[in-house]
Amino acid sequence: MHATHAKRRFIVLSNRLPISISRNENGELSASQGAGGLVTALAPVLKNRGGMWIGWPGTNEEGVAAMCRSFSREAGYFLQPVSLTEAEVEGFYRGFSNEILWPLFHEFQTPCNFLPSYWEAYCTANEKFTAAAAAATTNDDFIWVHDYHLMLVAKMLKETGRTSRLGFFLHIPFPPADIFLKIPWRRQLIDALLDYDLIGFQTLRDRHNFFEAVKRIHRGAVRKGRGQVVTLTADGRTTRLGAFPISIDFGAFVQKARRVQNQQAAQEIRAAFDNRFLLFGADRLDYTKGVPQRLDALRSAFEHYPELRGKLCLIQILVPSREEVPRYRAMKEEIERLVGEINGRYSTPGWAPVHFVYRNLPHEELIAYYMASDMALVTPLRDGMNLVAKEYAACNIRETGILCLSEFAGAAMELHRHAIMVNPFDWDGVGKAIRDGVFMDAAQRRRRMRAIRAVVRRYDIFWWVDAFLEAAFSTHLEDFPQNEAAYWADLEQNQGPPWDVAPES
Repeated sequence: MHATHAKRRFIVLSNRLPISISRNENGELSASQGAGGLVTALAPVLKNRGGMWIGWPGTNEEGVAAMCRSFSREAGYFLQPVSLTEAEVEGFYRGFSNEILWPLFHEFQTPCNFLPSYWEAYCTANEKFTAAAAAATTNDDFIWVHDYHLMLVAKMLKETGRTSRLGFFLHIPFPPADIFLKIPWRRQLIDALLDYDLIGFQTLRDRHNFFEAVKRIHRGAVRKGRGQVVTLTADGRTTRLGAFPISIDFGAFVQKARRVQNQQAAQEIRAAFDNRFLLFGADRLDYTKGVPQRLDALRSAFEHYPELRGKLCLIQILVPSREEVPRYRAMKEEIERLVGEINGRYSTPGWAPVHFVYRNLPHEELIAYYMASDMALVTPLRDGMNLVAKEYAACNIRETGILCLSEFAGAAMELHRHAIMVNPFDWDGVGKAIRDGVFMDAAQRRRRMRAIRAVVRRYDIFWWVDAFLEAAFSTHLEDFPQNEAAYWADLEQNQGPPWDVAPES
């Protein structure tokens, strides 16, 4: 390790802190590690190394700052909360982020609501995150900004005179230029992103779409290089663009899948369904996930292949999300209607084709469902990556499962050779894929799953982080010194820490 690395800290900025805050039975605040792809990805690599995670805690209740400080001890990295007013949350998060960027970047144009007040709130919130980062970091720190909520941070930080190295990773897709350019503030967003040293995308397709959007705004934009990372020069500025498909901690999932209690739980699930062929879907309530289309595909399978009736069951887990939004409530009602129609039409004594669960499953229970299932249906209409596909493969230690994967999931770029690929808009096609999976021979199932697991094992979360850091900062995880004594000393002074686990050998 170089001596100069001792002062380096790894700083993460994201819209939300990686915690979920709630009140217990006594009315006291409590915190637990949050769910979601970003937390799954970064929590293992932040533990016990210097730096901090800056984000909104999800509430403005009194005592949140103390709660973040307390949780930092358990998490092994320092949490720095950013305070947002309810009006800012409404305009920045529910408005600009979720009524403009989220649908448009997923190529859904109908829900977009281009209110100027949303843009103003987005700028104000980004200024608050920038101020928190400027106050808590130095020019020696490496700052990694995450996702579409915070695209303006690099530009704003540089306007304060900060010269820290800045990386940005977009977890959702980047849309084709013709769609992106519908945003009234397209130039401001592009110019702000160009102030990052490295912009990371999930796939080469996303990277290409971004470059095409830049060319439409800056006609003289030039791209040089080939491979994972290329150089972009536009408007007198040079940045790098890279493709870094996010992944999971493969080894941790395998370890949990090998636990006796989880294997017993998986056997109990199979026994509860009389050892039928089990289809499995786990999705957050969102129009991008394609759950209604999946149910229509299941109905198509039963209509076209009567031999499947009574032979298989779909276990559909739906995680509650944005229930206060009318469109999401309507979607939940539509899904419940479809489940009722399918069960009402095809159920027989002792068999119902769909088992519907509307709640957030504990992690161990989710792993048991992964292990019990014969075929995972990962069929989003559009997705940046979709870690369910990789988690399912990691937990399939017997290598007998089948992955049915949407062409429009980012994971398709890595796994398309070995998964059963489907167009989620083609109900009959997905229905046929279900039928093919039921009758696939054991040898083919094993070949496919073994190959998928090899990809996920090799390109795991540690590869993802190291690949991004190397491209953005010419450094590796081990360059951030692990020093637990220094971490707790810094924590006591309300400063940032030192963290991480070494990459799996």
